[in-house]
Amino acid sequence: MSKENLTVPVPEKRIADFENLAFGMFVHWGLYSQLGKGEWIWNYEKTPKEEYAKLMDTFTAREFDADKICRIAKAAGMKYITLTARHHEGFSLYDTCGLCDFDAPHSPAGRDLVREFVDASRANDIVPFFYHTTLDWYQESFENDFDGYLEYLRQSVEVLCKNYGKIGGLWFDGNWSKPDADWKLDELYGTIRKYQPEAMIINNTGLSARGELGHPEIDSVTFEQGLPGPIDRRGMSKYIAGEMCCTMNDHWGNGEFDLNFRSPAELIRILAKCRRAGANLLLNVGPDGDGRIPEIMAETLKVMGRWTGLYRDIIYTGKPYPLVCQGDDFALQTPDGRIYLFAFDLGIEGDENVTIGEQTDASRLRTYAGIDRKLKAVRWLDNGLELPFVQDTDQRILTVRMTGFPYGKNLVVRAAELVERQVEK
Repeated sequence: MSKENLTVPVPEKRIADFENLAFGMFVHWGLYSQLGKGEWIWNYEKTPKEEYAKLMDTFTAREFDADKICRIAKAAGMKYITLTARHHEGFSLYDTCGLCDFDAPHSPAGRDLVREFVDASRANDIVPFFYHTTLDWYQESFENDFDGYLEYLRQSVEVLCKNYGKIGGLWFDGNWSKPDADWKLDELYGTIRKYQPEAMIINNTGLSARGELGHPEIDSVTFEQGLPGPIDRRGMSKYIAGEMCCTMNDHWGNGEFDLNFRSPAELIRILAKCRRAGANLLLNVGPDGDGRIPEIMAETLKVMGRWTGLYRDIIYTGKPYPLVCQGDDFALQTPDGRIYLFAFDLGIEGDENVTIGEQTDASRLRTYAGIDRKLKAVRWLDNGLELPFVQDTDQRILTVRMTGFPYGKNLVVRAAELVERQVEK
């Protein structure tokens, strides 16, 4: 059946609010962080359970400062944080209220770290989300009494839903470990809807099934370590959001000798491309064993904050505008009806013996199709410079002669407002 005449459903408020958050921080932190070898190290090294569990005896969280983490996120332009309340190792950062003593309050830390995270989030106007594993290497019932394990999981989620006030949502991960199992998702998601009716429900579909739909209660599809494509929502019974999650290097958890870091420029491009698709970006940090965000990650986020600070509400509330663009360029339309064009690969203007990436006039002449209004100006937002343009209103074609960045500046991705010509009455 053709989708041409099908409509896109109106997003429910929680989903619309989530899309407007746009940019979030993922925090992977647990016992594994002390080893500095990534979050899957227990599984890869096949460490005996009793030996691995001893990591709890040295878990002090002495440098974990939830307020500082929130301030780092906020300075980067991030509006929400998703914390690993429990990862696959089975250790909980929250008080499990008697369900299990393999948690932070029973460790030398002696604290409910999720409580600290939630309190700091609210104090910094950050929306708290909880990551929660569905795969569990610690609980033996995961393999020998799956129904019993699922009730333990449901009760764990109930604790999180009842004890920390209103949250942004829950982000599950691990169903891919038993693809043919009955995970009793009606009961799990029903618990969330009972206690947190406005919470987003997200369940990661992993690397091999990016963007795939699942249970009807799911509010966003996931794109793990991969750029999101456009989501065709025509004919859907419910509007679904999209979110890409990615790492700064090759591990989610602390990787002490993982030096393969993405640059701030690459991450700015990724964020821009997520918004081009109408998806959020959830960018990961992996604190060290004591709870500190590594300096290189904090500094990368500081640089990203300079870019998000330039474009602010356009990035958060702008929705993809159907402009056919060259290369990676794209357009967003804000709720007030204004259109903004984002341009990639502009290079720096200057002497060819000095600058790298200088482009020819021809490469800066870009054509866009589908503009639905007469324009008065095309104007860079960062310096107010107006660009030469030609518009064919009959064919809805716009041709703009872009300028490169002035010497001393390179914003990686640059935005211009398409200023509409006002019709005289």
